[in-house]
Amino acid sequence: MTEDTAKSAREQLAEYRISIDNIDAALVHMLAERFRCTKAVGVLKARHNLPPADPARETEQIARLRQLAQDAHLDPDFAEKFLNFIIREVIRHHEAIASEAETLS
Repeated sequence: MTEDTAKSAREQLAEYRISIDNIDAALVHMLAERFRCTKAVGVLKARHNLPPADPARETEQIARLRQLAQDAHLDPDFAEKFLNFIIREVIRHHEAIASEAETLS
């Protein structure tokens, strides 16, 4: 590999990394907004004594996300694992909110 080719490769790598960093930042902001919304859902559920988990909704969302992933040429199994991770975290938050609401009652 010539010095010019190596420099070109390093420049291209730097450009890819800038894009990756921008995408990571966007993901963090989108997740923060998602959790802000799901926290509001948790408060609403606690206020009305609704269960923290909604298995029917989760099943629908997983099927929907798998299809979106497939359409986007992303591994649907990966997308499902990612959503399941988020769902577990949301349920944990909802359980904590419900527990706090019970102690305040």
